[in-house]
Amino acid sequence: MFENIRLSLQGIISHKIRSFLTMLGIIIGIAAIIAIVSIIEGTNEMIKKNLIGAGNNTVQIRLMQGDYPYQFAYSPLPENIRVITDSYKERILALDEVERCTLYRQREYVDNFYYMNKMLDGISVVGIDQDYLETAGLDISEGIAFTDQMFKEYAKVALVDDSVARSTFEGEDPIGKTLDISGEPFKVIGVVSKRSGFEPTINSVDDYYTYNQRTGGQVYIPTGDWSICFQYDEPQHCIIQAKDTDSMTSAGKKAADILNENIRSTAAAPAEGEEGAGVEMSATKAEYRSESLLEQAKALQDLSQSTNKMLLWIASISLLVGGIGVMNIMLVSVTERTREIGLKKALGARKRRILGQFLTEAAVLTSIGGLIGVLTGIGLSSIIANITEMPVSISGKAIAVSVVFSMVVGVVFGLIPSIKASNLNPIDALRYE
Repeated sequence: MFENIRLSLQGIISHKIRSFLTMLGIIIGIAAIIAIVSIIEGTNEMIKKNLIGAGNNTVQIRLMQGDYPYQFAYSPLPENIRVITDSYKERILALDEVERCTLYRQREYVDNFYYMNKMLDGISVVGIDQDYLETAGLDISEGIAFTDQMFKEYAKVALVDDSVARSTFEGEDPIGKTLDISGEPFKVIGVVSKRSGFEPTINSVDDYYTYNQRTGGQVYIPTGDWSICFQYDEPQHCIIQAKDTDSMTSAGKKAADILNENIRSTAAAPAEGEEGAGVEMSATKAEYRSESLLEQAKALQDLSQSTNKMLLWIASISLLVGGIGVMNIMLVSVTERTREIGLKKALGARKRRILGQFLTEAAVLTSIGGLIGVLTGIGLSSIIANITEMPVSISGKAIAVSVVFSMVVGVVFGLIPSIKASNLNPIDALRYE
């Protein structure tokens, strides 16, 4: 085997230009496949980040009424949905897929919301607990966070996000300023920002609404102050942080199931003997549901992959062309070395030996082409990434498969020339001019 490889390398080196032209089809095919697979992997990661976020694996579980979040500002307080107690939170934290959990209240629209004489419109108010900032992936960029003492004493303090800090205070330092929420003064003590600098690529209206719902201007107050502003301790929403991205969907659904146990049916059960007695009453239409962003990402990834599979098939045509080129050159090589083959057979070389020599030469030729193609594909991916600003992800699996596949191409397309060489009659071969 090693002797055959040595002879193959000698033959390739002695015919450099011809060998390179023979490998060119393999090089182009492998490079195209590596580049396409890298773009596919990069696109999938971009889709996942656009929908899911900067990798903090958080899932929102919100109280929904139909297809929309329950709006406490315009809908009556539901009698059948109780405040979520710590016992439910502990059950969620006990799930294998869950790393962290936080309960929060939110009003997207607040009627009486002012800074000085300026009415604040389009800014939501969020009542948070001690675990919210860590779970939601927020950091304090200015000022301080809520302390345990502030939660215990129902201190009227607030945090604002970057958007509110820019738009509301118009360049002034927001720390120490007072916001009026439903007639109650709240002192701003800090500014929060996303832990990552990630910004998604907005490609459609759906992407805009998905992102905008999660990152609009927000003011945060301690959850205990909620009844001070809005008279009632409204039912909470929930954010969980899954242990990994792939667990997000499962963790969200399990957490939603636990929270839905907190919902009671409002329908009165029929008395014994009345029509309908013994029949389970239907639950309210309001229910807790988790975001399905990971499922949306997978759907878009599947669509992207189905499109890119066509590109892979087209790139594979180059490998077919390259394989035909290898077979053509190997046939030429057999013709050129007819006398050599006849001499070897006259000296006792068996058909298997001749067959192995030419198969090895074809495999070595295409393997070298495959390695050059891999390097070319990696370089091409980097160039595409720099020019188009599209993320790429080099796949080690694709590289390994490409090199092995190039060897297989050499063996398959080198088989006919090798069989022809091994079947030569030694007397006719020696007489060949």
